[in-house]
Amino acid sequence: MLDYRVTTFLAVCDTMNFTKAAQRLNITQPAVSQHIRYLEEAYHTHLFLYQNKQLTLTKAGLLLRHRFTAMENDERALTSELNSLSEGLEEIAMGVTMTIGEYAILTPLARLLRHHPRLNLRLHFGNTAELLRQIDTGRIQIALVEGFYPKERYIHRRFGEESFIGVCASRHQFRSAPPQSFADLLSERLLVREKGSGTREILARSLALSGMKISDFRHFLEIGNMHSILSLLQEDGGISFLYRIAAEKGLQNGSLTEIPLPGFPIRHDFDFLWEKNSIYQEKYQALCTELSSYR
Repeated sequence: MLDYRVTTFLAVCDTMNFTKAAQRLNITQPAVSQHIRYLEEAYHTHLFLYQNKQLTLTKAGLLLRHRFTAMENDERALTSELNSLSEGLEEIAMGVTMTIGEYAILTPLARLLRHHPRLNLRLHFGNTAELLRQIDTGRIQIALVEGFYPKERYIHRRFGEESFIGVCASRHQFRSAPPQSFADLLSERLLVREKGSGTREILARSLALSGMKISDFRHFLEIGNMHSILSLLQEDGGISFLYRIAAEKGLQNGSLTEIPLPGFPIRHDFDFLWEKNSIYQEKYQALCTELSSYR
């Protein structure tokens, strides 16, 4: 069990305010100050700086935050493991992005569970940004993401690679036909995922290479569900950029078609990731390796 002063330190890191941390923990502000002072004396270093009425973490504070967060998350996993031990069960919480969860991981998961009948799995759906937050807070132990993320912050392992393409209805009539660049598409209605989505981030970075951005499209529909985007594409409600694996059925039956643009398709990785310094690193590595083998 973690020392209560560690809990206080992490609360201050989250709020960057001693008073708010005290309110969250239902203790006094002097108690918060005492707990932080104890840690600074124990580690012989300053953990926070207070300048211009702003509280910030020192380099030592940042390091300690990462280490204590990993320890706190491992403690949650350990508690779950101990609770399941008496029944001979094992439990893992995994997060997946919408595209991966709907089109890429279900068959491997089914095979995994057939081989491990005593494994209980909690599957969380979210965009890449949401899943990173859930890893950081210990809500999930493993995430499988499709977008960009700070690789230096996590242990990561490649699950697979997919093509990222432009898609529209087969009957769609382009105003500038055939389109030769992003600039030829700006008058089209763009069907785009919400901010924080890996799919959106890949599109944003691709546009940036041409000196453009998503807001350059005059007409758009922002939506947080891939099934809805595909349905709208089928109804010729706009154009979109997504992974081929999501549009495969429509491409095969001829209702959808790929937009031929120079530089496309883009190949992009799907990655497993989990927290650095976890005591369960070997366990997570083995699980992700097995899932990848069922792909």
